[in-house]
Amino acid sequence: MNTEKIAARRLSLEEVMKLGVKDRVFVSADTAELKLPDCYVPAFLTESGEDFKGGSITARTIFKEEVSCLPDSEDEAGIYLADEGGSVTIEVLQSAGVVLDLTLFVPGADKGALTALYAAARQAFGADIVQIWRQGLKEVPDVKVDIFEEQIPRGRKGGDSPMRDRRAIDTYPTRAEFVEFSAGRKLVVEVHKPAVDDTPTI
Repeated sequence: MNTEKIAARRLSLEEVMKLGVKDRVFVSADTAELKLPDCYVPAFLTESGEDFKGGSITARTIFKEEVSCLPDSEDEAGIYLADEGGSVTIEVLQSAGVVLDLTLFVPGADKGALTALYAAARQAFGADIVQIWRQGLKEVPDVKVDIFEEQIPRGRKGGDSPMRDRRAIDTYPTRAEFVEFSAGRKLVVEVHKPAVDDTPTI
């Protein structure tokens, strides 16, 4: 387990309420996933402290786990801020790296192409560093699609067709699941139809 001891100070509720979502803090690692009561992990508030309406403060750790706590409660570990003049020293759990959860499209992929891909990753990061935890392979059709976001209809049915904005043209499988759509809009994926210019020519 890789940890680092740092000087820090515990924040009061009033101090936490002055923090924004980009301010790095430290919360207890005694979470449902980590279960390390004597350690802390870097985290960020899920909403600005000035938006606090009472109850528990919620923070998201760098490991993507959300934790809630009452900063002023002596029965809880509290929220800490790094401070060289701080009165306490806390042990902070470090990150060992990241697990990539992504989709790779490898044109004309076969076993040899995948072997070369993994070999290149290991060469870049060191032997036995890159481990394939989960691998799902599937053939995909060669289809070009249009990705739109469309207003979600409200009120009476019928009437004008909903407004539609093109977000991307892509090949299947689309990257649509990674696109953040506007509030009140939904995803529409259609087979791509090239624009045809039927302007008469001489």
